[in-house]
Amino acid sequence: MDIDVRRRDQREDGTQSMSATVYPPPAGPEVAADTPVVIIGAGPAGLTAAYALTRQGTPVLVAESDTIVGGISRTVERDGWRFDIGGHRFFTKVGPVEAFWHEILPDEDFLLRPRMSRIFYQGKFYDYPIKLGNALKNLGIVEAARCALSFVWVRLRPPTNRDTLEGYIVTNYGWRLYRHFFKTYNEKVWGVPASELSADWGAQRIKGMSLFSAVWEPIRARLMGRRATSKQVTSLIEEFQYPKYGPGMMWERCAELVEDAGGSVEMETTVTAVHREGNRATSVTLSGPDGERTVEASHVISSMPLSTLVTVLDPPAPAEVRHAAASLGYRDFLTVALVVPAERGFPDNWIYIHAPDVKVGRIQNFGSWSPYLVKDGRTCLGMEYFVFEGDDLWSADDADLVAMATRELATIGLVSPGDVEAGYVVRMPKAYPVYDDVYRDRVDTIRTWLDQYAPNVHPVGRNGMHKYNNQDHSMYTALLTVENIFGASHDIWAVNVEDDYHETSTSGGGTGRDAPVLPRRNVVTAPAPATEAAG
Repeated sequence: MDIDVRRRDQREDGTQSMSATVYPPPAGPEVAADTPVVIIGAGPAGLTAAYALTRQGTPVLVAESDTIVGGISRTVERDGWRFDIGGHRFFTKVGPVEAFWHEILPDEDFLLRPRMSRIFYQGKFYDYPIKLGNALKNLGIVEAARCALSFVWVRLRPPTNRDTLEGYIVTNYGWRLYRHFFKTYNEKVWGVPASELSADWGAQRIKGMSLFSAVWEPIRARLMGRRATSKQVTSLIEEFQYPKYGPGMMWERCAELVEDAGGSVEMETTVTAVHREGNRATSVTLSGPDGERTVEASHVISSMPLSTLVTVLDPPAPAEVRHAAASLGYRDFLTVALVVPAERGFPDNWIYIHAPDVKVGRIQNFGSWSPYLVKDGRTCLGMEYFVFEGDDLWSADDADLVAMATRELATIGLVSPGDVEAGYVVRMPKAYPVYDDVYRDRVDTIRTWLDQYAPNVHPVGRNGMHKYNNQDHSMYTALLTVENIFGASHDIWAVNVEDDYHETSTSGGGTGRDAPVLPRRNVVTAPAPATEAAG
């Protein structure tokens, strides 16, 4: 397999500029020089906050319940193989985040990687975004004609209910293309029928796409004498930066720099209580390898799940706030990494699996992300499964999962069972905050109460804010929170991104990308406050 390893170049839009301000001004009166800011979680948000604070000489204590830093952006290593959990492209239009990345790691530690992904359906590969010529060739003339007629039909008879993901996509593509390219994958990701998902997900993730634009864009480009592009899909980028040893390389180095600057990063340490006096948090109880202890805190920055944060408050929050926290749900994630000969890999970063006869939703080729993740002559394919913690897949033995993933890889036709030399299982709880029909009100209830009764407790990041955002936006919420501690007044809940930001174009307020609104009856919610574990 040919590996294209290139260094990054200056982008025309200037996003590589290192002159952006990353850090807050000198400490103001709200920061006690001898009392640490306690940071819960050593993922992108937590470590970004810790680094920004230590840069200004503020004492910090980072408590991480796991044995690895980086959260979902970690790099897992097994027997010399490295796995990226979900695939993390380093691309941003947030200048301070870009500057941060290249202050933590030198330029030579970044590769510039081409982006490639395809859809696997009925034994064939379809370009993503969908290209007319490729789709016609794979579908065949007869089925392509049927798809076109299906599209015309919905112009005349649109779906009755267009408030669902199914109704939204059918309206834009027709029934046949919906069944070919959209239904199966989305139902694998969220675990419910597409007819019960919110149309907001379609409007967000498929913004600007339609069968008409897919046909017209190449024709218009040809008439104008230029190469056809995918401007109809503003969410996709052609290349991105990537740390050569995976995203965890960034956060492992960041943790080292925090400790070099005098901060403390304590692993396998869980926050069991955030103590309040009056309307402020004053201390935090930690449970770690050396037992339990309580430390003073001038502020608490929390990237632990918002539902968990509420459960550890002492004295407890009111019943309605605890109920709101217990109502927040999560979708969990499972990767089975299979070692195969390099020639059995593929050029894509990942392939979306729309085949309904297998459970796998997406397959990563870690060798296409970076040759440093794999070994000479071999690559590693990450079989990704979207699960609920505690369900049959989540609870299965690793050996059974490796055997199942091997069978599914053979069923798809990418490898023969005998090609698989080894397998590893990585489970990631609470990978995706669930957007059900009440989550927004629940989050608002918690936010409003924290603002009034614990204003120096600052939720940040994906799970900390229960926002389905990207790594760079998690980092940005942390940077702005640190500025708030030093006297600024940013509303981090209202941070927006540019309309053409890759995979995060937003139709409304809020950091990061939207996720589908799931029907309440299908959501697996967090356990009751008394049993919820800190994460």
